[in-house]
Amino acid sequence: MLNENLKTGLTFDDVLLIPQASDVTPRDIDISTQLTSSIKLNIPLLSAAMDTVTDSRMAIAIAREGGLGIIHKNMSIEG
Repeated sequence: MLNENLKTGLTFDDVLLIPQASDVTPRDIDISTQLTSSIKLNIPLLSAAMDTVTDSRMAIAIAREGGLGIIHKNMSIEG
């Protein structure tokens, strides 16, 4: 029942790319992902909610590129 909605997910360790010639151009590639039913990311990138990883500047930079920066809980709302 619950597993019917799960899709296959891969991480870096699951994939091996072998360099070779290709007819696929960068314009033909879509790396977007549906994070939730109402949130689509243009790049499949989420940052860690850690004070040493994501501050407001990092979250904004990731968002501008199409990803999602997760702000850590101890960050002030002033940034």
